[in-house]
Amino acid sequence: MTAQAWPELPLAAWSDTCATLHLYTQIVGKVRLTQSPWVNHSWHVTLYVTPRGLTTSAIPHGDRTFDIAFDFVDHQLRISASDGATKAFALEPVPVAVFYARLMAALDELALSVRICRKPNEIPDAILFHEDETHRSYDREYVTRYWRILVQADRVFKIFRSRFAGKCSPVHYFWGAPDLAVTRFSGRGAPPHPGGVPNLPDWVAREAYSHEVSSCGFWAGGGPVPYPVFYAYAYPEPDGFSKAPVKPAAASWNGDLKEFILPYDAVRSSQSPDDTLLEFLQSTYEAAADLASWDRGFLEKLGTSTPR
Repeated sequence: MTAQAWPELPLAAWSDTCATLHLYTQIVGKVRLTQSPWVNHSWHVTLYVTPRGLTTSAIPHGDRTFDIAFDFVDHQLRISASDGATKAFALEPVPVAVFYARLMAALDELALSVRICRKPNEIPDAILFHEDETHRSYDREYVTRYWRILVQADRVFKIFRSRFAGKCSPVHYFWGAPDLAVTRFSGRGAPPHPGGVPNLPDWVAREAYSHEVSSCGFWAGGGPVPYPVFYAYAYPEPDGFSKAPVKPAAASWNGDLKEFILPYDAVRSSQSPDDTLLEFLQSTYEAAADLASWDRGFLEKLGTSTPR
């Protein structure tokens, strides 16, 4: 059961599919972005893990609502409207341009027409969605493995989130990186973020990091880290954070990312993946909160009993 819940996910085995799926999620995420009222820290753009894949949740469109769901069990993209109308098409190895055209046509047929910015975010040398014939891989096996990991990470992150009484983000999937993340806030403001994220307006990054945070998440890997990892960082980074002792032993500071990382394989192969991951999340949060003098007594829940 553990092997199924926490499967192997070597990035080299599915890097082309990972890149293509990333762009598919960006297109769907931008539909939510275009139609939704702004929520602080761009929380209105994210996707959410479901028992079958990922969803936008309800998106407004006039006096109707709709959602778009990635079904990684039957490998379909499904649009469902509040008036009962539905449309679906297969998730398969097609160019991003074809996926984009299919989604826009399906929305048009449901009278849910949407216009999005067709340039990917947070990707250097980005190709416009409707022109991208390069990214066209979709390996069902590895997409399913990735989703299974998201299900487990989402579940454990929610346990970790429940321990905090202060302002905290939902556990949600940001399609920019892409990563599954949850962020805690001290309640204090933060200095302006320097920006500089490829194909992302600096004002978006500054609004996202307008307040002091301790954040953690799961990322499939890439660039300086060619394997999947759990990560944790603080903004602004308090003095001594990179040298803080964190757990478990497999965790380390990555100078390129300016984050603590814990290889996914260290979690997957441990006796208790849940406990190993929670140890990492808790120890990195405590390092950030203590070094930045957060009011932990006020921000953390002292009891664990469930109200009745």
